[in-house]
Amino acid sequence: MGFKYFVMFIVLLAVQVLFLNQIQFSGYINPFIYVLFIMLLPVNIPKYALMLLAFAMGISVDVFSNSLGVHSAASVFIAYLRPGIIRVITNREEDMNEYPGLAQTGWRWFLGYAILMVLLHHLALFYLEVFTFANFLNTLYRVILSSVFSFFVIVLSQFIIFRD
Repeated sequence: MGFKYFVMFIVLLAVQVLFLNQIQFSGYINPFIYVLFIMLLPVNIPKYALMLLAFAMGISVDVFSNSLGVHSAASVFIAYLRPGIIRVITNREEDMNEYPGLAQTGWRWFLGYAILMVLLHHLALFYLEVFTFANFLNTLYRVILSSVFSFFVIVLSQFIIFRD
């Protein structure tokens, strides 16, 4: 892949496990920025590599969070859906850059992409975590609040760190 993606993997993992895992507002808001690694992988990456890298990121977060595989399952889930999401929100194939960052794709495309990816990740993550539909609305509330906060952190990171 490249040194850039290796550094991105390490930095996002470190930020997630050292800082963001410590943030919990009333048990409802849990920011997850590591999703950005899966989002920013090259568009033309082979599907098997995308799935393996998503699993590697997810299992790494699981190991440091003691979370029994829910992050790896949610990461592989969005990695599986990512090519379809990109196809759906991209008008023409030649409009798509290799690197799907905000600066390369524009506001409208990136915001739609980020919202879908974060929301799908959080839906899978939180419902796998509770593994029941008994408190469906309570879990959905957690999904929405955490998605909004994660989305905000991801977009902010595009301005601060990932400007190239």
